Amino acid sequence: MQERRKAQRKNLMAYTQVFDLYGGYLLGYLGDLHEQGAMVIGQRFVEENTELTLAIELPELPHISTSRITVPARTAWCQPDISPEFFNVGFEFRDVTPEQILIIQAIMENYEFRRTPPPSSE
Repeated sequence: MQERRKAQRKNLMAYTQVFDLYGGYLLGYLGDLHEQGAMVIGQRFVEENTELTLAIELPELPHISTSRITVPARTAWCQPDISPEFFNVGFEFRDVTPEQILIIQAIMENYEFRRTPPPSSE
C-alpha cells in the first residue's frame, strides 16, 4: 500500500480511550497520532468513509486542564490487527481547532513511544 500520509505519526505509550461521541460507545485506544488524524485499536470494524465525532479522553498533560477533546473525523481505513480480536482504524480529523492542535502536540511530545533511551547524563 502506498504511503499517502503527509505528517509523521507518533506511536503512543498512553492508554488513551477514544469514544464515538454520539454513538456512545468505546471505539478503542489511540495507537498513534498526528495533527491530521489517528489510528485507534479497537474491537469493532468501522466502515471506510464513516463520518463521526471522536471523543478523545486526554492523559495527564502539563499546563492543560481539559480532560477531553472532541473532533469530527472520517474513517480512512480499517484493517485487522496482528491480534485477530482487534482492528486498527485510521481516522482523518476534520475541522481541528488551533487549541486542539496544541493539545495533540502536547500528547505526542509527552507520550511518544521512543525506541531509543534518552542520552545518559553521566
